[in-house]
Amino acid sequence: MIQVDLHKCTGCKKCEVVCAFFHTGKVSNRLARIKVLNLYELGIDGPVVCIQCEEKYCLKCPEEALSLGSLGQIIVSPTVCTLCGVCEKACPMGAIEIYENIVYVCDLCGGKPKCVGACTEGAITFAEGKHGPSLDSIQKETNKKSPNQKRLYYLKKLGASLREKWSRKHA
Repeated sequence: MIQVDLHKCTGCKKCEVVCAFFHTGKVSNRLARIKVLNLYELGIDGPVVCIQCEEKYCLKCPEEALSLGSLGQIIVSPTVCTLCGVCEKACPMGAIEIYENIVYVCDLCGGKPKCVGACTEGAITFAEGKHGPSLDSIQKETNKKSPNQKRLYYLKKLGASLREKWSRKHA
């Protein structure tokens, strides 16, 4: 699973660039399966990417177009997918997004996530065989939000706890 250490992220977006280029041959944050957000009000930058959550909400696809790969990654079958949007709506953290009739979600680059290698700060790591955390605590809060709103909510929640730790440490 992909793990993110927010206190190491500088917001450089190298992970977005390499992700988009690896998968599409183009550079665009819209084509990346990882999205870096800047929360200026908290002083935090951070990537949001599928963390192979415990619940696997996205697998409730009515067409069964999404499946679980051997590494725990989400695999989308474009020939089965009808772009109904159930997976996009179901993901509590906004890690799945439909753009230009394609479902974008991290597929772990076949076991060697390019974002990990691109992150010179060590903010993104890959732990093969680990189980993802639960997203049950934010699922109800993000239920009716857009993918971008979900990413903001998720990162703010993570960032607020990190900011609180920093405040206690420097108080």
